[in-house]
Amino acid sequence: MQTYSACGADISCQHCPKAVANAIVYASHPRGFHLPAQKCEENIMIFLLKGELLVNSQEYAGTVLHAGEFILQAIGSKYEILVLADAECVCYHFNQPESFCEKRYKYIMTEVTPPLIFFPLKISPELHFFLEASKAYLASEKICRELLSFKRKELAFILGQFYSDYDLSMLVHPLSKYTSSFQYFVLKNHAKVKTVEELAQLGGYTITTFRRIFNSVFHKPVYEWMMEKRKESIVYELRYTDATISEICFKYGFESLPHFSNFCKKNFGSSPRSLRQGRLVESSEKDISVTCGEAG
Repeated sequence: MQTYSACGADISCQHCPKAVANAIVYASHPRGFHLPAQKCEENIMIFLLKGELLVNSQEYAGTVLHAGEFILQAIGSKYEILVLADAECVCYHFNQPESFCEKRYKYIMTEVTPPLIFFPLKISPELHFFLEASKAYLASEKICRELLSFKRKELAFILGQFYSDYDLSMLVHPLSKYTSSFQYFVLKNHAKVKTVEELAQLGGYTITTFRRIFNSVFHKPVYEWMMEKRKESIVYELRYTDATISEICFKYGFESLPHFSNFCKKNFGSSPRSLRQGRLVESSEKDISVTCGEAG
């Protein structure tokens, strides 16, 4: 049977040249699932449709997120999540709030006082309809570029139309903390390059200037930091994603599976398969008791 795309082309959306990585993703996790403390490399909005989550971050220290609520964790912020009750959520990943009204964004930044205490926002009926209607076709890894652009704009419109300036200050002020910073540039772009020289060139810096600024901001050499991020990403993908070991191997530039296996054994003390099996054992435990310490 011939498969057609949503636009009528004789190819599925997943294989279309216009398909891009999905940024609005539906996910479900069982009670006890634990997302270890990590820094956001993108802005992420978490819309909880069912269940309960314990969120621990600078903005939401020890906060229980209930079904029908949502939060934003800004790029560069550190957060940790424990699923308290079987959860379903929609997560929106983005770098810049490009679809949001620029004039209103600036007004909130300059005229609306940042909240003293951050708290989850309620999912309005209009937003709930958007999330429920979208989740059926937002579960795939890839999506049509035009459709994703449209859904971004629709989400921005709903937030702008049905939430007050004070409500939106919960989102805008954390975003502004990083978007003009050197740290933001590094977090946004380090995964796109393979070398320190490429990252410095991308930002328009000489290698000497880039290393100096990096050391003052991150307090460690840039090469060492990039290697740590690479290792963290590899472990995360092995333990918490469904990507095959081969896909992860070649995504991170290894020439062969034996080369990748040797790297894992040297740096983590386990083979890629053992690291993946650790994820399966961890996720199968029904009663995991985890106390989330403060994520600084």
